[in-house]
Amino acid sequence: MEQEDKVLFMSDMAADGKEPEILFWVGCAGSYDARAQKITKALVKILNHASVSFAILGKEENCTGDPARRAGNEFIFQMLALQNIETFKMYNVKRIVTFCPHCFNTLKNEYPELGSTVDVIHHTQFIKELIESGRLKVASTPGQVTYHDSCYLGRINDVYDVPRDLITAMGKTIEEMPRNRTRGLCCGAGGAQMFKEDEPGDKRINIERIEEALDTGAETILVNCPFCTTMIEDGLKSKEKQESVMVYDLSEMIVQNNGWN
Repeated sequence: MEQEDKVLFMSDMAADGKEPEILFWVGCAGSYDARAQKITKALVKILNHASVSFAILGKEENCTGDPARRAGNEFIFQMLALQNIETFKMYNVKRIVTFCPHCFNTLKNEYPELGSTVDVIHHTQFIKELIESGRLKVASTPGQVTYHDSCYLGRINDVYDVPRDLITAMGKTIEEMPRNRTRGLCCGAGGAQMFKEDEPGDKRINIERIEEALDTGAETILVNCPFCTTMIEDGLKSKEKQESVMVYDLSEMIVQNNGWN
């Protein structure tokens, strides 16, 4: 494993009497989905290049319970949440960084009602902190992109400017879709809808969204959520545009811009 891909487990750091600066919450998608695993690796490269002391839970990380709660299974949600909160307490976790807005929203806004006191931040917010503190240098490469606001980072948590600030820092020009920021259109995966079968004849939301993205003329679509990544890429495939238009998480774009691939 290359140095820039180095990952430590929370249990190993605890055994050595060390506490990391952050806990990197990988999430179910980042752990098991082949496409989202690329985002996991991109964020690890960024954290290592910025010399951030971080660790992951590995097998000790459970699902946050977000899909269960959205689907109406409150019992499963609370069972998973309480297990995770106990793990945080055991390792004295103070701050969590995650690239999944669903995990971010659940850990930040819903876990406190069950006793969590951990500070939770989305990876775009943390990357901006690293840039502003001088710990991370981001290469500037001119280009035209469009950006998709995820529901759980945007409308639910009111984070609109930070991702756009990162895009600007990379030297990119944003061609906004008609529905953006507070009027942004869902990719179609939220609220456990990603696991639901569509009714025959229905136009999928991600198809409508990708039509808006293609109309901007941009050949790169930037996102901040692994579920959005999947839905947007599926939309491109339905239009047979997957070879000419690329979809990247913001962390992947930073890694590519800096030549850390």
